[in-house]
This record gives sequence, C-alpha cells and structure tokens, in this order.
Amino acid sequence: MSKSWYRLMILVVMAVISGCNTDGDDINVSNKSASVKMGGLFPFTGSLNEKGIPRHQAALLATKHLTEAGYPVELVVADSRTNKDFAVEAARELVDKGNVDVLIGAASSPATIAVAEQVSIPRQVPQISYSSSSPLLTELEADKGQDFLFRTTSSDELQGVVLAQLAFETGYRRVSVLYIEGAYGEGLTEVFTTNFKELGQKNGEIVRVVSGPHEKTETESDFSDDEVVKNILLANLQGISDEPTEVLIAISLLGYAKIFLKQAVENNFFDKFLFVDGTKSKKIVEIVGATALEGMCGTAPGVDKETDSWREFEKSYRDEYRKSPEELYQPHAYDAVVVAGLAAYAAEAIGETITPITIREYLRRVNDTKDGQTVTAGPEGLKRGMKMLDSGFTINYQGASGNVDFDENGDVIAPVEIWCYEGGQIVTKNSVIVPSIPLTTATQ
Repeated sequence: MSKSWYRLMILVVMAVISGCNTDGDDINVSNKSASVKMGGLFPFTGSLNEKGIPRHQAALLATKHLTEAGYPVELVVADSRTNKDFAVEAARELVDKGNVDVLIGAASSPATIAVAEQVSIPRQVPQISYSSSSPLLTELEADKGQDFLFRTTSSDELQGVVLAQLAFETGYRRVSVLYIEGAYGEGLTEVFTTNFKELGQKNGEIVRVVSGPHEKTETESDFSDDEVVKNILLANLQGISDEPTEVLIAISLLGYAKIFLKQAVENNFFDKFLFVDGTKSKKIVEIVGATALEGMCGTAPGVDKETDSWREFEKSYRDEYRKSPEELYQPHAYDAVVVAGLAAYAAEAIGETITPITIREYLRRVNDTKDGQTVTAGPEGLKRGMKMLDSGFTINYQGASGNVDFDENGDVIAPVEIWCYEGGQIVTKNSVIVPSIPLTTATQ
C-alpha cells in the first residue's frame, strides 16, 4: 500500500472519508460499481472521538473484504460528534441526500436512539449500531411493529448483571455509582443497581447513585479545561464520599471519566473502583496512573477470540493497518457492515431488487442458526457464503465479534468480558455467558 493519507470532504455536516487509515494508507478496492450504499455514523469528534477512527477503520476493512469476495459496497461516512442532535442531522444527510440503503451506527446510545426515532424508522431505512448498549434500544417505542433498529453489540441488560455479580463476588456490600446522564449511563446504572440489590438482599446496599453532566456537553472531546464540568464532577464525588462506601462504580464515557477518576484519587475520595466498557481505556491509565488502578476490574461486551472469524479479522486488520485492533467495538463495526452486505447479497441472489426494506428483511436470514451453513469473516469466508447463497442454501454468519443472531428486537446475545488493569495494561480475565435477559430489566 502507498504512504498514508486521510481525505476529508465536508458536505454540510457530512464528513465523507475515503478508504484509508489514520496513517493514511489507502485501502485498495476493485473498480466494479458498488451494489449497495451504506451510510456510516462514527464519532470523529466529541467525547468518543478517540474511538471513531479505529471503528471506522474496521468498517472500511469490511467493505474491502466484501469487495474482494465479489460484492463491492460503498460506505459514505458522517461525523456523529457523540451528540444526538448532530447525529440526527448527519443521518438525514446520508439518507435524504446520500440515498443510502442502510445506516451503520451510531456509537453512543442517545445518538442511536435519536437517529432511529427521527430518521431511520420514519424513512424505513434499517439501522445497525455497533456499540450502543443501552437497554432502552431493546423495546424502543418508535420501533415497535417496525423492526428497523438492530445492533451487533449486546445490551447492557447483560453487562449490568455481570457487573453486579462482579461487585458482589469481589466482596463489596456498600457501593456507590457515579454515572453520566443519557440513555447509556441511566440504562446501565438501573440494571446494575437492581441486580446488585437482588444479589445482596439484606446485606447489600447501594449507598449513593449520582449523575454527572448531561450528554449535551458530549460535543467536546476534552473537558480538562472546562471548569463547569470539572466542578460538577468534583461536587458529585464530594457528595458520594460523605458516606462510607467501599467502591465507586464508574459508569461513564471516557471524556468525563478521565476527569473524575483523577479527582477521586488526588483528593482521596476513593481508592477502589469498578469499571464498565466506557471506562475501559489505556488513556485512563495514562492520566490516573497505573499504580492507583492496579488490580481493579470491570466489565464490557465480550468477544470470543478463539474463533476463526476473530483470528481472520485480527490478522487482516494487522496486515492493513500495521497495528492490532485493540478498541473494544472494532469487530462489532466490522460485523455491522458485513451482515448488511450479506443481507443485500442474499436478496439479490434470488432476484430481488436491493432496497432498504429488502436489506432489513434479509438481516436475520443470513444468520440462520437452525439450518444455515457456517460462514466466517474475511474474503474467503464471505466468498464461500456468497456461493452458498447463489446455490440456494441458507447461511449463518459467525462474526468477528461473535454471533450476529438478531432476535425479535434486533438484539444479540453475546458474552460479557471481565477485565482488569494490571501493570498498566488491560487484561481479560474471564468471559461470562448470560443466556438471556436476566432478573429484572430497566424501565423502558
């Protein structure tokens, strides 16, 4: 590949990023015209900005693999800015002006919900989020009877249960929660607190549950100089620490967590934490310090790294970008693009015209767990799957992130990872299978 560059063209609020990586290496694709047009929503700015480019790279790799398998697809990308209002505006550009057949994204749950309610469902365009984990997506009122909202990551209904189990089994009986307002923080907090109370019965107590700034400030990526945000978080920590608490459960996006975790340690408010996917980051180690975090653990949607699909994805990503795919939701972004492409191909294979509706209709058919032939990630695996579809067989795509078996709500059941900060690194300790939505669920 040639020396890297990133080509960025701004069309209204839409950032169209041509096939590339952060070092600028072009992704080579065939000259054959694309069969399906996808619109991607990625957080290149805002409080998730550090995660946008890696996830976009994974999505680009998926388009390359589909193309090499014989089915070119086009991915037009917009910046969601980790903000629901900007995400909605960007999605409208992609659908109304870009005429995309399917939306990939958004990243944050508030943005995904807003896009679903205001764009994808009203315009009947399927939407597949790669990282929105709020329980509120499962039975979103606007999608009832519509079936346009899907996700390749598991619901926090699962992560919240495992987080409660982790807290209880670690020996904590008096816990407090600091969460960031919005669908993600509120949903995961409610599932955690409900399940911790169930586990604790008479000897487990939620001491304090305090919310931080609302997601309206998420368009910023660095709050270190924002005195308003810093003061809000500091006041929250002071309020929580007034009562004896054994551990602080940090349910947050990275932009906020970098501030309040440092405040908690420097002011001796807390010396024990439990984390979630939003607070799983080496950036936190850099800012808070490896010593302060040593041995502290958390949960996150898991990935089965013993599968052929993961190995192929990891190798291909490393070959393409000369680094490992370390960001949590990269395989989920890859799978969102692949499953959309396979759905379009499956419809086309039997002579149907490619439309947003036909793609929606075939999303579950390429994940046929009963009769489908197993198909794996990568060009060769996808080519094999397409040949099966051409021959009239059904397929069951096993993704880089795990199964992509959408249930009636567009959810997937996936393992939940338990991980820890050790020696300044993030180390996976265990993977827990939660077979179904357990215990009590968050209020919808």
